[in-house]
Amino acid sequence: MVRYTLLRFLIFFGTLSLLWLLGLRSEAERPWLVIGAATLSMVISFFALRPLRQDTVERLSGRVESRIAGRRSDSDEAIEDAVSGQDAGASPAEPEFR
Repeated sequence: MVRYTLLRFLIFFGTLSLLWLLGLRSEAERPWLVIGAATLSMVISFFALRPLRQDTVERLSGRVESRIAGRRSDSDEAIEDAVSGQDAGASPAEPEFR
């Protein structure tokens, strides 16, 4: 994630420098310089950084899936099944308050 962000910043500053070298140097052109650099860097990043973005999405989705799988074992249904598996006549233990 950090590598992706750093590469996005490098692409932005590269396009900013390129547009500055192409002539967008005056004070009145600075908003166009920044807007143009942001737009160009967004387009370049979309195509050039696609593999990094897909890798990040796959890692994050794997984390989410593992968290969901962990929650399923602690779900209400699993707890009810565990309690009903105990003695049918015994009531579930009440929590102690300290």
